Amino acid sequence: MGAGVIARYGHAPAILQTPGLQLVSIYDPSPESLEEFARQYPAVEVETFTDKNAFFDSGLDALSICSSAPAHLSNVQDAAAHHLPVLCEKPLAMTDADIAAMIALMEEKRLPLVAAFCYRFSPVAQEIRNLISAGAIGSVRAMRLIYNWNEHGKYFWENGERHENPYRVGRMLEGGPMVDCGVHQIDLARWWIGSEVSEYSAHAAWVDEEYEAPGHMWLHMEHESGCHTAVEMSFAYTHTAKEPISLFTYEVIGTDGIIRYDRSGWKFELRNGFETRELVGASEKNFTGMYHSWARALRTGDFSELPNGRDGMVATRIARTSTEECISLHRSKHKSTKTC
Repeated sequence: MGAGVIARYGHAPAILQTPGLQLVSIYDPSPESLEEFARQYPAVEVETFTDKNAFFDSGLDALSICSSAPAHLSNVQDAAAHHLPVLCEKPLAMTDADIAAMIALMEEKRLPLVAAFCYRFSPVAQEIRNLISAGAIGSVRAMRLIYNWNEHGKYFWENGERHENPYRVGRMLEGGPMVDCGVHQIDLARWWIGSEVSEYSAHAAWVDEEYEAPGHMWLHMEHESGCHTAVEMSFAYTHTAKEPISLFTYEVIGTDGIIRYDRSGWKFELRNGFETRELVGASEKNFTGMYHSWARALRTGDFSELPNGRDGMVATRIARTSTEECISLHRSKHKSTKTC
């Protein structure tokens, strides 16, 4: 459900590359989105629908929800009514109440609800978890995860006129960088060390004055294990630059060493008291790996390797409430500096 950018560039190609899965049907209320999908995949035989009832009558065994966040609850309700397992894009929904309703409904129907945290399936993320589990850097005491980028730029040019990028606008209106992208880093931090977040706080800067949500955020999380995680997220990092750049890094600091990853050049290494080891780098995302696990789970009925609805709820709650706290503080200060 949903034929937008994330479906065209993430989910669809992964489904097409996964043995045992077939892309049967696509629903989107926008004919233009379906036409764009058809242009991008002219050789793929798939039915497209603007009529939801016809879509659900097309012979589905499972559903991938790739629509915008405000539509996720109703999409899951439709899936449950048709007894379909669901893999749902992040953030799972706009509010805790909506996510709780999604989880409760799918549990009532005894159907799996999987959060599409594709970062978990990157070989880099998998290796970090394995190294931590093996004690390669001792006990993890601090993590710093940074993703500063431009969210495809604030503007684009068409026929000599400058227009605001609608994709970026939509993500800002849905909550900004921590809600849209930061949920991945929040999820990784919990998953890597197997420790829940006990408390958290945030700070923010408003680079775009026209949005309620901040364009740049810092989140600090305390884990029950005693580890501290810092997450920095931005949609305003070179967002108006002619030649934008991004900064994407992981740093995991333990009592006996560190693990470092820099997406620039895929630099990935382990440094401890015994060795400095260059590791094999990879992209931070892995939609294909996620769909391979999804296909295996659908076949076996074992969904334990996949992030579930509760994982999606925890990450979304932390991201959204920290963003809302920054917005509230920003309003109360009534300052022109746009920081909190």
